[in-house]
Amino acid sequence: MSGAPHPFTFSDFRFYWTARFAATIAQMSMVIVVGWQVYDIARRTMSIQDAALQLGYIGVCQFVPLLALTLLVGWAADRVDRRWIARGAVFLEFSCAASLAWFAWEGTTTLTDLFVIAGLLGVARAFAGPALSGIAPNIVPAASLPTAIAMSSIAWQGGAVIGPALGGLLYAQSHFLPYAVSAGLFGVSFLCLTMVRPFPRKRLDSGVSPWRQMIEGVHYVRRNRLVLGAISLDLFAVLLGGATAMLPIFARDVLMVGAEGLGELRAAPAVGAAATALLFAFRPLKTNVGLKMMAAVAVFGLATVIFGFSRWMPLSLACLAVLGAADMLSVYVRQSLIQIYTPDDMRGRVGAVSSLFISGSNELGEAESGLLASTIGPVPAVIAGGVGAVLVTVLWLKWFPELKNARTFEPPKTLENPPL
Repeated sequence: MSGAPHPFTFSDFRFYWTARFAATIAQMSMVIVVGWQVYDIARRTMSIQDAALQLGYIGVCQFVPLLALTLLVGWAADRVDRRWIARGAVFLEFSCAASLAWFAWEGTTTLTDLFVIAGLLGVARAFAGPALSGIAPNIVPAASLPTAIAMSSIAWQGGAVIGPALGGLLYAQSHFLPYAVSAGLFGVSFLCLTMVRPFPRKRLDSGVSPWRQMIEGVHYVRRNRLVLGAISLDLFAVLLGGATAMLPIFARDVLMVGAEGLGELRAAPAVGAAATALLFAFRPLKTNVGLKMMAAVAVFGLATVIFGFSRWMPLSLACLAVLGAADMLSVYVRQSLIQIYTPDDMRGRVGAVSSLFISGSNELGEAESGLLASTIGPVPAVIAGGVGAVLVTVLWLKWFPELKNARTFEPPKTLENPPL
């Protein structure tokens, strides 16, 4: 794999990368502003605990569509042109950004508006996840895939660095600006996706019922313990260690740094993640990849615990950067293993299951953090979540030895679907 061509030598990958980068900046800019608006509006009439619960509801609004659509979107990503699915998802995100920009311009934004838009964004993410993850393996050679995943992660994490800071700064100037800029960036992403050329792909067996085809992705994940272990480790670790969901509370009522400080806090994990992804783009991991992934999850939990105790902004930012770097290592290994060990005609459906787990860790993590914070307070909730992430790592070492025994990213000689 050392002589594999760099993904940027392929024009389709360059368009794909640019589309992902622009969309991520837009998404992260919106996320920071939506979270701040929800908490700020709620705090005008609610206590800290009750307002924290509203942040949890945002996570639920985004997760429910994904839960309901998982089987459908996975089947669609393996049967319909993935480029068109991705374009449709980005267009829906554009529409959401434009709507929020209009509400902000009119000064009529309500919690209901934000919850409805969050639900629509959940629908967009449900379709975008498996479609986008399924495109990359088709536009670069298999030997270039780990580097392509690292470069794709740079697009995501780079956007996650720029987006929150940009959103916070623009919001400080005008409540309308961050949404308007996001709408423009989604437009750029859509145009870049239209430049990705068609690629050949294996057709699903027309003699198998659509329902059977849908659940094959679930069966594949259940049978392949390496894939199941990698996906579920991320689910439970991030579900428990979701400090980022509580950042509006820490910015407003713990660290007292306001909306601009919230942008810095939200960007800090992405700074660590982007630096790690950049390193992997030029020096990919080659040995003991599974064990390194599990060590990274443990570091993620420890950094979350220290962040929960911190009352000093520089230390809090450092903890979040370490947390982001550890999460990036875990994501890099997990995505590489899943993409390499999954047949192309299954990638959409397996990607949908993976997206459900990832969204479960993120959106349900927000809901869990909000509920726990409303019960015991935001600081104890973050600390307890970090401890839980470390404990999950210890359990997965015992329950999924396939993970720690994964040595390299070398694909198997024959990649066949396991018996269903």
